[in-house]
Amino acid sequence: MKIGFDNEKYLKIQSEHIKERIDQFGDKLYLEFGGKLFDDYHASRVLPGFAPDSKLQMLMQLSDMAEIVIVISATDIEKNKKRGDLGITYDVDVLRLISEYEKKGLYVGSVVITQFAGQSGAVQFQKRLEKKGIDVYRHYLIDGYPSNVSLIVSPDGFGKNEYVRTTRPLVVVTAPGPGSGKMATCLSQLYHENLRGVRAGYAKFETFPIWNIPLKHPVNLAYEAATADLNDVNMIDPFHLEAYGVTTVNYNRDIEIFPVLNAIFERIYGENHYYKSPTDMGVNMAGNCIIDDEVCCEASRMEIIRRYYTAMNKIAKEDGGENELYKIELLMKQAKITPADRKVTVAAMDRANKLGVPTAAMELPDGTIVTSKTSNLLGASAALLLNALKQLAQIDHDRNLISPEVIEPIQKLKTGYLGAKNPRLHTDEVLVALSVTAASDPTAKLAMEQMPKLSGCQMHTSVMLSDVDSKTLKRLGVDLTCEPVRESAAKGEF
Repeated sequence: MKIGFDNEKYLKIQSEHIKERIDQFGDKLYLEFGGKLFDDYHASRVLPGFAPDSKLQMLMQLSDMAEIVIVISATDIEKNKKRGDLGITYDVDVLRLISEYEKKGLYVGSVVITQFAGQSGAVQFQKRLEKKGIDVYRHYLIDGYPSNVSLIVSPDGFGKNEYVRTTRPLVVVTAPGPGSGKMATCLSQLYHENLRGVRAGYAKFETFPIWNIPLKHPVNLAYEAATADLNDVNMIDPFHLEAYGVTTVNYNRDIEIFPVLNAIFERIYGENHYYKSPTDMGVNMAGNCIIDDEVCCEASRMEIIRRYYTAMNKIAKEDGGENELYKIELLMKQAKITPADRKVTVAAMDRANKLGVPTAAMELPDGTIVTSKTSNLLGASAALLLNALKQLAQIDHDRNLISPEVIEPIQKLKTGYLGAKNPRLHTDEVLVALSVTAASDPTAKLAMEQMPKLSGCQMHTSVMLSDVDSKTLKRLGVDLTCEPVRESAAKGEF
């Protein structure tokens, strides 16, 4: 896999830049952390070389001066809102985040419940946190937020919010998901700190869009594809262009809110000496660490195609709307790509058209394309895993890694005792069978040892996979796409 991003440079200059921003204000910096702090796989896919936990590693370099404030909306607690990627509710994720941060040696100072209006779920969650010894603060709904600036920046606006006590110069404000109230929490704190004579500032840390690469650069287009369901649009920052005569990229929500933010800053500080544009508020240095632009461009084009297939699959499952798909199709036109630009898509579909059965294809790290088909024993995705592992271990293709005598009892268990209609082994089942075989078979053991090499490999299937198969492949780090086609239990993967 070619590298296009210098991760070590990123960790170094990003932490230095944040320290400089703290010094700019003097006493304290409230840093709104957007996106994922853990497992930022989108960034690692479009910027090959970017480690999924880069932002966490960067923050750990600042651990002595940083504390974390986690924000959650009372409305989200009441609605039991879930994270789409993890399938857990936001309140459960807050507890998970606290545990994960503390395991890394990071200090979690408190939790802020925003948009509080007496919701019973929020009250119970606060009690649960306080029993664990976690400080909890309430921030309230403000009529006319964010436009009614005179009310917002007053004793009846931010003044009603509970002041969050912090002890360190860098306060990282994060949340389990978007819309939690991170920015409002930061601004409320600026108001309260100013009343107390503390010179506090605000900055925003989001990886995308990258402000100092072109608007229609594939990396920025891939971000639009990733947020197509939110209707985010990358734009030239007009405030930055007017102030400095320099073209930078931001996204619509920050540009639309900036006049309001500027007015709030002016009411808090008396005059806004710090920021003339939304771009000024950001501290992201990722664009300075791209070392091979074409590698990142190609990776981003492939990400857009993957997002295209994800949107089509959501429609097929009646889980999403067509507007998301239409937007991604437009982005594909801007990037001058089609699904045929993805090698594994072409390989899988060519074989499916020839054989008339479900098929799959995977591109290995050296560029080799491996394919498979559904058989009486294995689904196409399970067969593909075995074929890929054999290729990586340079094992003869005709060599059975798992004998039919091992597979058949598993099939009997599935259909005879567990009530399954599909006798074919799923990916998780075939890996368990392979691991059992590897205990006594050196060849199977050699194949098993190749599994880490599957991470980052591209894969496409001619039918939609079961949740079991999809989750297994995700755990292996395989970048999967599927045709939006359902197959019956008798003929396909289910």
